[in-house]
Amino acid sequence: MIFDKLKRFYLVFDSPEVDTSPVFSNGDPVSGKVVLEFTGESKVQSLRLHAEGYAKARWTESRTASSAYTQTYCDEVEYLNLEESLLQPDNGDVTVLQAGRHEFPFSFQLPEEALVTSFEGKHGSVRYWVRVKLHRPWSTVRRIKKEFTVIQPIDINTPALLAPQAGTKDKMARAWYRNFGQVSVTAKIDRKGYTPGEVIPVFAEFDNSTSHVVVPRVCITQIQTFVARGTMKQKRSVVAALCGDAVAPRCRESWHGRAIKIPPVGPSILQCRIIKVEYVLRVFVDMPGTSKLSLELPLVMGTIPLHPFGSRTSSVSSQYSLGLDWLRMAAHDQPEPPPDYSTIISEEDEAGRSVSPPQGEEDFSGVLERPLLAFVQEFRFRPPPVYCEVDPNPQACYMRPRCMTC
Repeated sequence: MIFDKLKRFYLVFDSPEVDTSPVFSNGDPVSGKVVLEFTGESKVQSLRLHAEGYAKARWTESRTASSAYTQTYCDEVEYLNLEESLLQPDNGDVTVLQAGRHEFPFSFQLPEEALVTSFEGKHGSVRYWVRVKLHRPWSTVRRIKKEFTVIQPIDINTPALLAPQAGTKDKMARAWYRNFGQVSVTAKIDRKGYTPGEVIPVFAEFDNSTSHVVVPRVCITQIQTFVARGTMKQKRSVVAALCGDAVAPRCRESWHGRAIKIPPVGPSILQCRIIKVEYVLRVFVDMPGTSKLSLELPLVMGTIPLHPFGSRTSSVSSQYSLGLDWLRMAAHDQPEPPPDYSTIISEEDEAGRSVSPPQGEEDFSGVLERPLLAFVQEFRFRPPPVYCEVDPNPQACYMRPRCMTC
């Protein structure tokens, strides 16, 4: 409008870093301010804030029954719906704001239950935003909207995500009823959970029993699944790929930790009813005359990276249990009696020990010149007591055992 006195109307989130969009999680407080700038005195009826969060899935499919038509599938799940009044008089009257800048702070808390990570896909999305409406007399309603990001933490330092993933698959290469031989693939990775930026070492073995050359490959595939009205729609996309060396006929190729790096991708979404984002490590071989031999190992993209000692938990526990088993096998049921004293101390030593040293002045002239080890070797302990398997001080059977609490 030409005579509109509203110069600026915008929303700012409180962020520790300038020019950086804040990221929130479930239970976090969200705060910021709404800024109004007027060129002159203006009347305001209300200023209301509405925070929303939805997961929505929508796509169309063409149908041909008696006539061609388009079928639409859509569904949504609500995760956030909060309203707050920033400016509204109690008596329903208007508020007069002078020319200049006016700030209206706001604050609300996200739900404690698990939220779904923000996501943008081909057939659906998960979005969170704050909408503000400004009502003034004799003026159109002004609206502003600003989205914010929510990330649900996924800690990969859990036993389920630290477990190794492995698989084996084989397939017969054939064309026009003629068999060319069999190709088999065996692959393994250290764990199931990873974070973007990490490197996945792939251990694999390719056995080519055909008469043709085959080429092994590995890739990381993102699978987006959308569900609406009982119908499912999937979209698969390759986010990283790696090609191996060709395997000659009747030969075998092994990968001892071939590395594939995870690019910056979004975390897995597994808790939403209508949208799922999953990842798989796909190891496959191009085969002549038939479709590819493909082996898929599941992956989970997390947000909390691996702890330095997280991958050693299972190995340490196994070593500890192994050590206990070894100790249990090595322990005897009954302790062996100590050796006889006569076998340790000879008769000459015993005779020398019984003779008392001569009385007189002792010569200490060479004490400081002799090493300390000489004194340690000359020192002898008192002889051990005579071994007996019968307790010399037996406890009387009629004696009342003493209570530990007395």
